[in-house]
Amino acid sequence: MSLRLDGVFGPVVSTFKRDSGDIDCTAFTENVKSHIAAGLLGVVVCGSTGEAALLSEEERLELLEAARRTVPSDRMVLMGTGGESTRLTVRRCHEAQTVGADAVLVVAPHYYSNAMTVDALRAHYRRVADESPLPVLLYNIPKYMHFKLAPELVAELAQHPNIVGIKDSSGDLDLLKSYLQAQSESFSVITGNGGQLHPALMAGARGGILAVALFAAERSVAIFRAHAKGDHATADRLQAEMKPLAATIVGELGVPGVKAAMDAVGLHGGPVRGPLLDLDAAGRARVSALMSGLSAAAA
Repeated sequence: MSLRLDGVFGPVVSTFKRDSGDIDCTAFTENVKSHIAAGLLGVVVCGSTGEAALLSEEERLELLEAARRTVPSDRMVLMGTGGESTRLTVRRCHEAQTVGADAVLVVAPHYYSNAMTVDALRAHYRRVADESPLPVLLYNIPKYMHFKLAPELVAELAQHPNIVGIKDSSGDLDLLKSYLQAQSESFSVITGNGGQLHPALMAGARGGILAVALFAAERSVAIFRAHAKGDHATADRLQAEMKPLAATIVGELGVPGVKAAMDAVGLHGGPVRGPLLDLDAAGRARVSALMSGLSAAAA
């Protein structure tokens, strides 16, 4: 099953009301509209940047329904469905299909990380792919998983007809290149590292799911389009300007940093959900300085 992944996706934040902590669906919808208007190929709901681990099952579906209502049919909605049990992951895949997602992004189970052998991961992903009614993308994010998907396992899973790609958020270009050896017409490698979008595209990756695109969407899309046109000098220049944002706001400050950056550009970031903590005044000042630098570079 093929799936168009040649573009930039935004792993949307989950917006919360400051007083109650409940989902703020109005703010979420407004963000999604802005992301699509900025040229993103689609959005990913309930990814790492979406604080997926902190959401209830009901909240996950509420956000997916809001995204599907908002995203036009020519753009895509991907849903993070990875769970700690294979059973839960499969159930989430079916629920995502019911609500109208185009594909699912499945992070490996990682609470029992020492038990996540190649055999265990193979069995998990095969069952998920066998039973999911939607195309499956593997999700490699060692920062949170505390291990990486072995290239040999990825190459094997890439042969499954319902596994259509992998998002690699390792930030390790050599590892991404090893995954690229499995790329085919039916299996795409996309990067999850905004600081390496152009190098990843140069290596052969087909797109990106980038947290930095939530507050620098036009810049992210411009890098992709410049690369597609063969204008690598422009892509390199834009990438150099965006790299510190990806490194500091996304890589160092994490979800609170991303939400602060969205606030800084007039979108709805808002509060994070505990146990995460919002940035303090010094952290917000760092974000504002970085964002003003990007604005100056764009002028």
